[in-house]
Amino acid sequence: MTAPHHSGPAAAAQDGSDSEDHDLLAALLDGMDAALCAFDADGTVTHWNREAERILGWSAEEAVGRRGLGGWAAREADADEVGERLLAAMGSPGRRVDEFALMTKDGGRVLVRVQSAAVPGADGTPAGVYCAFSEVHTQLDLERSVALGDALFGDAPWGVVLVDADLRPALANAHAARALRTGRAALLGRPLGELLEAGVEDLEGALQHVLAGGTPPAPGELWVTLRPGSGPSPVPERRCWRSGFVRLASPLAEEPVPLGVAWLFLDVTKTRLAEQESARLRFRGSQLHRAGRAVGECEDPMEAAALCLDFALAGFADHALIDVLPEPQAVPEGPVRLVRAAATPAGSLPAGGGLPVPYREDHPALQAVERCGSVRAVTDRTQDWAAARKWPEGTRYALATALRSRGRTVGVVTFLRGASRRGFDRSDALYAEDIASRVAAQIDLAGAAAVTTGQDHSLP
Repeated sequence: MTAPHHSGPAAAAQDGSDSEDHDLLAALLDGMDAALCAFDADGTVTHWNREAERILGWSAEEAVGRRGLGGWAAREADADEVGERLLAAMGSPGRRVDEFALMTKDGGRVLVRVQSAAVPGADGTPAGVYCAFSEVHTQLDLERSVALGDALFGDAPWGVVLVDADLRPALANAHAARALRTGRAALLGRPLGELLEAGVEDLEGALQHVLAGGTPPAPGELWVTLRPGSGPSPVPERRCWRSGFVRLASPLAEEPVPLGVAWLFLDVTKTRLAEQESARLRFRGSQLHRAGRAVGECEDPMEAAALCLDFALAGFADHALIDVLPEPQAVPEGPVRLVRAAATPAGSLPAGGGLPVPYREDHPALQAVERCGSVRAVTDRTQDWAAARKWPEGTRYALATALRSRGRTVGVVTFLRGASRRGFDRSDALYAEDIASRVAAQIDLAGAAAVTTGQDHSLP
């Protein structure tokens, strides 16, 4: 039985269809980024695309129709081994991966990695083999990039977040999820403002700058406040993250298309807080040293006490008040009556002129005197909170410390901070007590001097 013979218009139409299919196949092969070639069962080259021509220099016209690679694309000494290994794919299931040293048209040699697989014929038996190959160093670069991505998004010791063009996390590693106090899946697609309470503007500004094609900023430090969570830290938490940004663009487009930004960060909060604390202690020590030298030049002890506060106030508080007891007491007994002696900065508050201060019974200054220690106070956000305590408007935080000298309480010093500062902490209380010991000595000296000169020492 013979196959039908096509003639006339139908045969012409089929010939045209075959030509179109061949042209389409050639266009597809030439448009691929990988180098492709194919061999029939006898080892003759049947296909050769533009990427193969770019790597080896041989055009399709020069390659197609040659039997084997020996003498042109491979050395004669290597031709048999290369041909056998390529055609062996016809008898192997799946793909084979080999590495060969092939020859370029100009006589050079290039190491390529080849993936080969059998091409089945109409009856299902192998009719040839096709090969995809690329230069080994290109393949290694790709594999290194993939391996780097896998390593970064594993449990790396730093956070990595891929942010899309809408400034929403598209991918994050486990470290980043822990740092943001959420799960990896829960993090994805959420606005950054839902994760951060403060610092989100700085972060989004850096991301937008990089996305817009600007030069990625040098690694810098971002102070952020995490929103309260339901985990081990249910309150807002301030962190310092040393952050770097890398713009991601598609290498396959004719023009770079931004795919997002890779944000890499490392938590350096402990280091920065330690550095800040060290710098604060050095500055405070320097101020106390300067205050001691200045006080030594004062003839009036009360002037020396106010001067000591002036030096201590720098970088510590906005205002300071000195209230004294009419008579020093070893253990103050109620009701306690305090007299305004000084206020600093000079002129910012009325000094009082030796008049009693009408403090309410629960006033922090009175509590500090009764306890012979320090008392901290924080605003309850009511409108008259500061005014009710005889403090300047805008006061948000207070720290009152008893003035003790020679086993007696001589008064109290109160430091005040506004909304632009943080609240007083334990280290601030220790510093205030150090200042108070110096101020108390000067006030005690002023009282002793008043007794010696016969003045009324019940008031400063």
